[in-house]
Amino acid sequence: MLYYDKRLQYPVKVDKPDPIFARMLQQAIGGIEGEIRVCMQYFFQGWGARGPTTKYRDMLLNTATEEIGHIEMLATAVALNLETAPATLQEAGAADGVVGAVMGGGNPRHTIEGMLHRHVLSTGMAAYPANCDGVPFDMSHVYASGNLAADMYCNVAAETTGRVLAVRLFNAAHDAGMKDMLHFLIARDTMHQQQWLAVIEEMGGHEGNLPIPNSFPQSKEHEKFNYNFFATTRDGSPPPAGRWTSGPSLDGKGVFTVVQNEPMGEEPNLGPARPDSGAQTQQM
Repeated sequence: MLYYDKRLQYPVKVDKPDPIFARMLQQAIGGIEGEIRVCMQYFFQGWGARGPTTKYRDMLLNTATEEIGHIEMLATAVALNLETAPATLQEAGAADGVVGAVMGGGNPRHTIEGMLHRHVLSTGMAAYPANCDGVPFDMSHVYASGNLAADMYCNVAAETTGRVLAVRLFNAAHDAGMKDMLHFLIARDTMHQQQWLAVIEEMGGHEGNLPIPNSFPQSKEHEKFNYNFFATTRDGSPPPAGRWTSGPSLDGKGVFTVVQNEPMGEEPNLGPARPDSGAQTQQM
């Protein structure tokens, strides 16, 4: 069960409405780096979390609920930034041509018209669950595997790319209120990165968690290859040397080595096409 409070999680104020920035904010709502993604990801991870303790489930659901508040903040910001947007195509056509160029390039009238179709005709100058190009968020980037360690690594990736986007929006913002809202959201991204990494550490860190799933016995792997870096270049240049090419593996169970990748199988021969396959006679 969830509870609703009319008040925003953090103040959202816009001194100078900017329809262009409203469109940019849509990426933080419905883009693959956005808040809908992490909100749904944490909910489904939490709802499916199993184990002798409920603390990870409870933590995930607390954070998922927090993310609903972030969506609410951004949706409010989009609506406030659209308060001076042109309400008709005639107004849009009279708008500054630079605005149209920034909205998508090419024909300014077409780009502004696209914004109007979504923000005026579809939502009445409000946010919608889509990215900055109007593509609806389809849940295809929600990762909930049922493996807690795998999910935590996915969550770190989600929060790092989300923070990258928030920083870019901060740098693009001209309104003091928008910068203030974003400096709060960026701080929360920082915390959530630390939060998921802390779970990984608490579960045993890299040594305790890797390889994922750690419940599969490595004796069933082809152990000759499980810590080799395959070099696939053929120009005589050395492979890129790094932490992954020498020394102990991160899980402490092997040693990294470099192997020049060579074919170990034969050239595939699929045989002739079937007569009922619709292929050419030369293939049969």
